[in-house]
Amino acid sequence: MNFDLLDGYLLDGSPAKGEVVQRLLESPAPTPRAAAFYDGMRLLGPRTPDLSLMALRLVLAGRTADDATVVELRGIVDRARRGDEAARQAYRDLCGAAQSEPS
Repeated sequence: MNFDLLDGYLLDGSPAKGEVVQRLLESPAPTPRAAAFYDGMRLLGPRTPDLSLMALRLVLAGRTADDATVVELRGIVDRARRGDEAARQAYRDLCGAAQSEPS
């Protein structure tokens, strides 16, 4: 799966959440563990909480989206959005997939 869309939103806030949710719903990953997240996105649309998108990102990377891991990812995302390059590396390490850096 190409994570650029979700990673771009989580790390940089771009594209807008509504677009991210719409595009994720247009081509959902065939991962049974992700089904509940897609159901929630269908119901909430652009009001989908960022924590749900973070948990989905973990699940799509094959990780467990337990409370501790989601809270850890939230802290990493917050730091990365403020320009912390070490947090971007921590994001890549935690999510287990390459992430495109913004131009």
